[in-house]
Amino acid sequence: MDKGLIKIYFGEGKGKSTASLGRALVCASEGKEVFVVQFLKGKLNGRLEYFKRLEPELKVFRFEKAEGYYEDLPADIQEDENANIKNGLNFVRKVLTIGECDVLVLDEILGLVDLGIIDVQDVITLMELKPDSVEMILTGRNLPDTLMSYADYISRLDIIKIAPSGMEERNF
Repeated sequence: MDKGLIKIYFGEGKGKSTASLGRALVCASEGKEVFVVQFLKGKLNGRLEYFKRLEPELKVFRFEKAEGYYEDLPADIQEDENANIKNGLNFVRKVLTIGECDVLVLDEILGLVDLGIIDVQDVITLMELKPDSVEMILTGRNLPDTLMSYADYISRLDIIKIAPSGMEERNF
């Protein structure tokens, strides 16, 4: 059995979620069971309906209930969403504990650290729970230095050029 690596895609540039989902698709096409847990992106919307067709090999989970991105929500709704996010993290712990998948993508988990919803030690705990055979992919804008030693592969996506106004879109 192959050793599952810990991979991190981070940086200010676009494409972190896209890169992690691309890797997820490759793994699913190889017959691996893939779980993608997305944070800070609101509840599941139509843009992700396509992924439902890829089940059971690839499953996408979002635990937030509000429409829209976390950072765009009023403070009282963000507090409610924090409880939903914690439910998502409990789900991740369970998945890691029972080894339910071959590949686990934690999309925007580093953003949870940036926003103070969890701390770096919470992420380290998840990394330490990872069974040897599971590949784990984490994404987010900022990578705390303390996480670098836990990763086997780190990729930084930076902005080189910004498109004219109105051309930028959010990741799914």
